[in-house]
Amino acid sequence: MASHTPVTDRILGAVQRTHECDLDTLTNSLSDLSWSQVFLEVDRLSRQGQVMVTLNSGGRYLIRLPDTTKGFVTHDVRP
Repeated sequence: MASHTPVTDRILGAVQRTHECDLDTLTNSLSDLSWSQVFLEVDRLSRQGQVMVTLNSGGRYLIRLPDTTKGFVTHDVRP
């Protein structure tokens, strides 16, 4: 079960409004939070599958909400 804090809600809201943003832009839009606070929460949200973080060709980390229309991909792993 995912826990939502005010920081979580603010990050998810900002990402939802922009559809995709880079980490620096997200941090700047939440100016009362430190870069570390935003980074740690984005990391936690990413590990829980609530956001997706990708590295673009310019070396910037982009954050977006997962595509819920595609479902989960499973891999058949056999010994």
